[in-house]
Amino acid sequence: MVFDFDGTLAELTIDFSVMKANARAIARAYLTDPLPGDSLPVLEWADLVAATLAGHDPKRAKTYFAETHAMIQDMEMEGARQGSLFPFTRPLLEQLALHGTATAIITRNCARAVHSVFPDLDGLCPVFLARDHVDRVKPDPGHLLAALDKVECSPDKALMVGDHPLDVETGKRAGAQTAGVATGRMSLADLQQAGADHTAQDMATLARDLARAGIWPELKL
Repeated sequence: MVFDFDGTLAELTIDFSVMKANARAIARAYLTDPLPGDSLPVLEWADLVAATLAGHDPKRAKTYFAETHAMIQDMEMEGARQGSLFPFTRPLLEQLALHGTATAIITRNCARAVHSVFPDLDGLCPVFLARDHVDRVKPDPGHLLAALDKVECSPDKALMVGDHPLDVETGKRAGAQTAGVATGRMSLADLQQAGADHTAQDMATLARDLARAGIWPELKL
């Protein structure tokens, strides 16, 4: 079982619209060309701006990239200070481990922010891959596949659980089953429209449904 973090195992406290606005404000100081549109998530958007800058001035591109990522990490750390784990997170991971079910957590967030919210993560989940640990973050399937490789699980036997259509996309691109929980900012309808194989309002309901389907062991959350 592979889990997203923010909005799935912990409260989602980051305002990504503010983060994108901040990234655009930084980019305006570096780029005279029109800025890219807003269709990309902020990390990919910043990569695109940096690549555009690199074609003219590689040094300025590196400076822009560093400044933007420092802003992103500052916002992630502030979000971590305001956030907390969902009450079910520790029991969920403990019970899955007792049943011999391998687990992993993957996130676009930075490792420092996640460990700030979940300091005992390493003792409860054997594999944790944050943005710092991979070359390309989800929805690139490589992020999920790297986690599955560490737990020695093939994609066809894996379940990717998250609160966002990006998590569903990640699982599908990797060849895994997908489950969406509406504990972030996306509705059940959003997750269903994204094509999640299983959806539930919260993790307790999802666990119950998956146990009935024989996908998860019976858990008490």
